[in-house]
Amino acid sequence: MTAAVTPTGAASRDPLDWHAIDWRKVHTVVRRLQARIMKAVQAGRWGKVKALQHLLTHSFSGKVLAVRRVTENSGKRTSGVDGVLWDTPSAKAKAVRTLKRRGYRPLPLRRVYIEKSNGKQRPLGIPTMADRAMQALHLLALDPVAETTADQYSYGFRQGRSAADAIEHCFTALAKRASPSWILEGDIKSCFDRISHEWLVAHVPMDKAILRKWLTAGFIDRNVFFPTDTGTPQGGICSPVLANLTLDGLQGMLKTAFPRKKAEPNPMVHLVRYADDFIITGSSKELLEEKVRPLVEAFLAERGLELSPEKTTITHIDEGFDFLGQTVRKYRGKLLIMPSKESVKNFLTKVREIIKANKQTSAGELIAYLNPMIRGWANYHRHVVSSKTFAKVDAEIFKALWRWARRRHPGKGARWVRGRYFGLHQGRIWTFQGEAYIRGERRIARLFYAGDVHIRRHVKVKGEANPYDPTWRSYFERRGDAAMVRLLEDRPYLLSLWEKQQGRCPHCGQKITRPTGWHNHHIVRKIDGGSEELANRVLLHPDCHSQVHYRESKGS
Repeated sequence: MTAAVTPTGAASRDPLDWHAIDWRKVHTVVRRLQARIMKAVQAGRWGKVKALQHLLTHSFSGKVLAVRRVTENSGKRTSGVDGVLWDTPSAKAKAVRTLKRRGYRPLPLRRVYIEKSNGKQRPLGIPTMADRAMQALHLLALDPVAETTADQYSYGFRQGRSAADAIEHCFTALAKRASPSWILEGDIKSCFDRISHEWLVAHVPMDKAILRKWLTAGFIDRNVFFPTDTGTPQGGICSPVLANLTLDGLQGMLKTAFPRKKAEPNPMVHLVRYADDFIITGSSKELLEEKVRPLVEAFLAERGLELSPEKTTITHIDEGFDFLGQTVRKYRGKLLIMPSKESVKNFLTKVREIIKANKQTSAGELIAYLNPMIRGWANYHRHVVSSKTFAKVDAEIFKALWRWARRRHPGKGARWVRGRYFGLHQGRIWTFQGEAYIRGERRIARLFYAGDVHIRRHVKVKGEANPYDPTWRSYFERRGDAAMVRLLEDRPYLLSLWEKQQGRCPHCGQKITRPTGWHNHHIVRKIDGGSEELANRVLLHPDCHSQVHYRESKGS
């Protein structure tokens, strides 16, 4: 017997077979409930919102989708303080039954530190798998509310929105001759660590008891327990949404305080926010300093937050400012947005560190380390004025690789080294290359060059678009498809498969995107004579891939 999904999404009491779950039905049930929550929020029916959230967080569909999320994402092999991982179908099935409100008590987070771009350490809290799944479950019910009530010009940690949207909005707001010339660069001091628990519990529309338990769970650092009296931990699945809900309303407050009136000069106060990073434009330095900044400080103080006096500055557009890794500046009246010097410096530092740390690694393996870094960095900056910067980055990487190659063969001449590690490819006579295993075969791997990335203007998402509104579904699917084409355009093999499937997993019918990930599946296994041809391959979601293999092994 296997668990079945009822029309309301409730779970049967039969033993659960993880591989027998009908994911198409699961997604349909959750999507329908989320759309109903969104409509109830729009209508101001908060009692109905609460009832629908309760229905979703207690549904079988919501629970299995939450478990699937935390067992397929990049942190699936990272455990919390209990050391538990859900890495088998039976463990996942058992986990679904544990997601209950009654008796739930989260464990402390495991504190780890990652290095920031400025060399400082950023603390992250790693919840247990059970707590991650519980957060993912309640996020299914909270996110439709957050998206419906969000500031239109907030772009961080939201579905269908990205840093590229925020940068494009900066261009729209500042590019014209009559655009504002002064910018307040806002920096909130330790935003995630200082948000008031009282404010969150009073204003976040979700199960208050569950939220309070998350906020006060504490963390363990070097075997020492530390309680948490303020803040929401960085690293939790719900944390970005909680931070967004905390800062939402800033745009509306500024719009009310500085309306555009025909009889008065336009204050040109405009907000662009990405998570806790934001800029506010204004017609004069005095307006931003004497009127806008005090309002922002009062808004943040109510939530237990404050601006950093050292990092919060007011800048003229002709001097330029850095925002989300880009430098925004006008040159003789023309606005140019380019990768910031700090971003370029930090990227090249990481590349050089990897090259130095792999002195004995083969060229093919070194290319496997470098290519994802170069591709990811270049794709992030491809929407701005980046051609000259990409050429500079490629030149610096070449110098580092040339030193790496000469160091490996001190007794050989430059011509020999060139012949060993560099070759002609697509008109480039100095292409760094080496042998590596690609799709199970030993082939020539070649370095990815940032200069090969085409510069393309980004089309900003519409501010009023809501991913949970059925009327906007096709809009977000088109944008998601365009993003996948850009992601896979330098990997034509995968792109062909993805396009053949119309961007969907044939097993569950859901879209294959970068966040969902994918596995390359042989329809006829290689050991059974299957080929590597496109006709014998299909892209599946990771969990769908496991499910297909399981059913094949059972002969069904």
